[in-house]
Amino acid sequence: MNVYEIISFGLYLLVVLAIGIWFFFKGKTESEKDYFLGGRKMSGLVAALSAGASDMSAWCLMGLPGAIYLVGMGQVWISVGLIIGTILAWIFIAPRLRVYAIKANDSITIPQFLTNRFLSKSAVLRLVCAIVFLVAYCIYMASSLVACGNLFSTLTGGFIDKTWGMVIAGLIIIAYTMLGGFNAVCWTDFIQGMLMLAAIMLLPIIMLIMMGTGNLAEGFMPWLTAGEDTLHLESSNYFNLLSSGNVDWESISSILSGLGWGLGYFGMPHIIVRYMSIKSKKEMRKSQIVGSCWTFAILVMAAVFALVAHNFVGSMSVYLNNEGERVAEMVFVDVVRQIFKWGPLALIGGLLVSAIIAASMSTADSQLLLASSAFASDIFKGTIKKNATDKQMVWVSRIVVVVISIIAFVIAFFGDSIMKLVSDAWAIFGAAFSPAIILALYWKRFNYKGCVSGIIAGFVVSCIWVFVKIDGATIGTITNLYAIIPGFIAGLAASIIGTLVTKAPTNEVMQLFDEVRNSDELKYNIPEQDEAVKENA
Repeated sequence: MNVYEIISFGLYLLVVLAIGIWFFFKGKTESEKDYFLGGRKMSGLVAALSAGASDMSAWCLMGLPGAIYLVGMGQVWISVGLIIGTILAWIFIAPRLRVYAIKANDSITIPQFLTNRFLSKSAVLRLVCAIVFLVAYCIYMASSLVACGNLFSTLTGGFIDKTWGMVIAGLIIIAYTMLGGFNAVCWTDFIQGMLMLAAIMLLPIIMLIMMGTGNLAEGFMPWLTAGEDTLHLESSNYFNLLSSGNVDWESISSILSGLGWGLGYFGMPHIIVRYMSIKSKKEMRKSQIVGSCWTFAILVMAAVFALVAHNFVGSMSVYLNNEGERVAEMVFVDVVRQIFKWGPLALIGGLLVSAIIAASMSTADSQLLLASSAFASDIFKGTIKKNATDKQMVWVSRIVVVVISIIAFVIAFFGDSIMKLVSDAWAIFGAAFSPAIILALYWKRFNYKGCVSGIIAGFVVSCIWVFVKIDGATIGTITNLYAIIPGFIAGLAASIIGTLVTKAPTNEVMQLFDEVRNSDELKYNIPEQDEAVKENA
């Protein structure tokens, strides 16, 4: 345990708690729209970094670098897929979803938007969405708790074990999410996003400088010249973009699976809800630029970090998990703690390690808020108590935050690796919602029954791919194909077929689609009206 690390880490946790307390006492989170969507008043910069930080959870600083560090360049296709996906989502999904959500009865959640998009009063779609949210978000949050538990244990030298670390992290996340709602989540995500980017850009530079100084690097890292052990890094085809070194199914499926990650961006609720919160067309343009650049930078640097760390620390970060598999998810922490381990330098180390906690919390808080809003707005108010007040809605959501956290903790306690948990949740969400969101925004003929069919089909197929085992191996492992790909195809096909074999939408639904498509908000050659002109109008 390093006292300086603990001090730095403790100060960071106090800051995020203070943000939640500030927005609670500020008294602007008592309406449903304020609590769940920040009153649609988010600036472009905050919304963009919040979307990025809620997306790039601990897997970006632990799971992804660990996979590239351990296996090699064949894992870089995940970064490529995510970069393409996030840029396309900011360009084609963000502006239209923001406008459509407002015009579709001022929708504040994704289930609300999908229901209002078809001017439907049926609760079926909301219930289906709530089930998907419950399954996927509990798995997703579990990955964040696992990361936090590992880091608390590492920072305290085992004084706080992994289980208690997960409990402490969970309580902190629950506290500022319950207190401050969407505003607190976005502003903590903003700080966390800046911290994550600074950490992942700084470390590769320091490692390269230290390796270039010869004896200094060897003095800092005595294991650089040590012989390989039984947990050595893979060397065959390490720098080959084809994972097997040949054009075969292993390499092709690896590329397809990596690129397939990008499909998730079109329907990831905790990311695309940020698009709905942006206050104006002008701020949307800022968000598109900042959000795309931030994601590009952090994904590229995560890969660079892993490749530099491969030479910098050798095999020191490779260990066997409980199932006897080789993993390397602590490489980021190992590098930080070895570079900044003397005296006050550990304050910097503690701050950089806090970036991982930041990544974990920024995703977990968003997931908690979205899952609780799905229950409060779409089930409690939608079916149980339709005349519920804003205050009742906020408090119901706060109770749901606690319940979901408990379920996530149980999954984390018995769970898998960080990368595995994140990939499963991402696949389920992407397969269920991405086809529905794309078609809802761009296909005029798309109808309610087609939407329900597509979400169910994508959810079921991705879950089969992730959870069903044959002779002890999942279908995903057997086929070597990421679950989001078959799930997305199934969801898209079911949406189209379900729409074409049922009645076309009503004229009112068609008119709403045309109104959104022809909106000045989506025409970049028309400047925004001055606020005073809007008020007079």
